[in-house]
Amino acid sequence: MEEYIPYKHEKLSEEEIIELSRKNLDKIFKRRSLREFSDQAVPKEVIENIIKAAGAAPSGANKQPWMFCAVTDPEMKKKIRVAAEKEEYEGYHGRMSEEWLEDLKPFGTDWNKPFLEKAPWLIIVFKQVYEIDEMGVRHNNYYVNESVGLACGFLLQAIHEAGLVALTHTPSPMNFLAQELDRPANERPFLLIPVGYPEKDALVPNIERKTLRQISQWY
Repeated sequence: MEEYIPYKHEKLSEEEIIELSRKNLDKIFKRRSLREFSDQAVPKEVIENIIKAAGAAPSGANKQPWMFCAVTDPEMKKKIRVAAEKEEYEGYHGRMSEEWLEDLKPFGTDWNKPFLEKAPWLIIVFKQVYEIDEMGVRHNNYYVNESVGLACGFLLQAIHEAGLVALTHTPSPMNFLAQELDRPANERPFLLIPVGYPEKDALVPNIERKTLRQISQWY
């Protein structure tokens, strides 16, 4: 295999680039995290394409230290919900600080997580803290959290582009996910993402995003 291959790039005019950036901004600003999912089925091929898109993210030394576990089996989703709600209940009744609970009030969340069963798909993202080759030899991975975080961004973008909605759910601790899905010792749960269509008449919190001025400095 050649060490390098030509990079294929479609050169666009300045006007075309500006227009594309505007269209992308308009579309991505419509993305919202939802907790109210329809149980309408989503084709497996759609989820496959979404995961492939996430796998296109950059990673340290191209190690691609991620694993995406797609769950649609009702019994497995129920097991995950029960285990997640156990951790969430303890979180809302002792683990979380008063400040944290106060910050969550505008979102109306609690330990009940029915969306974990109702959403047609759960994508559980695992980070591979080290690599194990086919001979069982252990190898280092680099910038694992950064790499997997980038892949999750690609994943959410792909979900939105496919006309679906998602929620970034982080029950704490999340070790039960590795146990329920029987994942190998080198993998750690990173994010639990329900994916599907929004419920009819679904509501989202009336919140605002920070302005460009608040999130950037120009030099």
